[in-house]
Amino acid sequence: MDNFNRRKMLKVLGAAPAMAGIAWTEAEAQQAHQHAQQARRSAAGAKAGPYKPKYFTAHEMATVTALANLIIPKDERSGDASEAGVPEFIDFMMVDQPDRQLLMRGGIKWLDSECRRQFAQPFVKGTAAQQAAICDALAYPAKAKPEHSHGVRFFAAVRDLTATGFFTSKIGIADLEYKGNTFVPTWTGAPKEALDHLGVSYEPLKRWYTDSV
Repeated sequence: MDNFNRRKMLKVLGAAPAMAGIAWTEAEAQQAHQHAQQARRSAAGAKAGPYKPKYFTAHEMATVTALANLIIPKDERSGDASEAGVPEFIDFMMVDQPDRQLLMRGGIKWLDSECRRQFAQPFVKGTAAQQAAICDALAYPAKAKPEHSHGVRFFAAVRDLTATGFFTSKIGIADLEYKGNTFVPTWTGAPKEALDHLGVSYEPLKRWYTDSV
């Protein structure tokens, strides 16, 4: 998981063929963005205290939280998935979109079964190295073993939900350095990095009459 940082994750989410069956459609993505905000408003308006899952059991919530934080860990740019409220968002989506419940709950059971087979304990009880090893085996569909197909699909679903929840949060938007909806008093042009990437540059403007001089 060392190379699976949040910037690379954006590319994977858009390109991984194995996710085609569970990734958001355009309409679902728009709905998920709205629901992410609704979930956070509900959490903000709730009484102070630990979050109480609406769908997951305590063990399932702990597993989802551990996975989300492995997918988007805390770094020098921003907090981890938990700090962005991703586990709460995923729990909310299970209630709102029950067709995703079977894959998620069944996936957690598969994950624990595989961890017990390899390490004699459920995923949340594993060491950081053991958890990383399990995720590494599932995160790259082209390299995954055929017998891990269910786990690959489950991990892709968690990754999809984690990215959606994180990058629609205040922390995630700041991580992307999104500048939309920001008042710009003076337009200074596109950044040099963007111009260089496109292979273009600004040239001094000529007034229409200079061509005839």
